[in-house]
Amino acid sequence: MDMKLEVVVVPVSDVDRAKSFSTRLGWRLDADVAPDENFRVVQVTPPGSPASVIFGTSVTSQAPGSAQGLHLIVDDINAAHAELDRLGAEPSAVFRDAGGVFHHAGTKARVPGPDPQRTSYRSFLSFSDPDGNGWLLQEVISRLPGRLDPATTTFASAEDLASALRRAAAAHGEHESRIGAEDENWPDWYAQYMVREQAGTELPS
Repeated sequence: MDMKLEVVVVPVSDVDRAKSFSTRLGWRLDADVAPDENFRVVQVTPPGSPASVIFGTSVTSQAPGSAQGLHLIVDDINAAHAELDRLGAEPSAVFRDAGGVFHHAGTKARVPGPDPQRTSYRSFLSFSDPDGNGWLLQEVISRLPGRLDPATTTFASAEDLASALRRAAAAHGEHESRIGAEDENWPDWYAQYMVREQAGTELPS
């Protein structure tokens, strides 16, 4: 039986403020339902995300601001920083962790700048919503094997697909330099590269 995580509930003190903040970031407003004055449910979805975020009135007993470590995955951490900064989210500087894998709690183990090799899973930035709920962005370009089924490759958005095409184009240019000739079968090569990158399997050379 499939079990898909599709909703995360975030505790907030001011529903309208939280709604304004999230929609300003470009998160799609899916629902705003208030059957009575004591119960309100707002659902938003970050761009390209299969999971949504719910906040509101009487939807959780957690204290506002107590949700921490909420991760959003991006394929370009620097571009994501620029976007969040432009939208007024006041993101932290891009960082990596002193341990080299994932990240410690808090900020003491943060090393300035993205991972030097831009290895997937190792570059981050953080920001908080108006209540202090803590969000992190994590850069993932090539996933670990087994995370996604290569037979069911999908892209979350046109922007996601365009980014994958740009990476495939750059890699294909290196491929043509290695073989010393123009590759007439570039569509097949692109397709293999993009599928394997997403599934975390060995890339074509």
